[in-house]
Amino acid sequence: MTTITTTLPDDILDMLRRQAEKLSVPKNRIIEKALRIYIDQLNRAEYVKSYKEAAKDADIMSLAEEGMEDYLKQMEE
Repeated sequence: MTTITTTLPDDILDMLRRQAEKLSVPKNRIIEKALRIYIDQLNRAEYVKSYKEAAKDADIMSLAEEGMEDYLKQMEE
């Protein structure tokens, strides 16, 4: 595990301290959990963006539709 040093606004540190005390967990555990959630949201946003871009591409949409037809045929069998 690596140690980092950072600066945060006082109000965020106060909220962090209060939550850590309330939950009886170390502050770093809350920070780790929050970062994991945030990074997951960023990754999901990338997927959404890529699907929106793909939806604008006629060739990609055609491939997707062909794939969906094949999938539905397999489901019927």
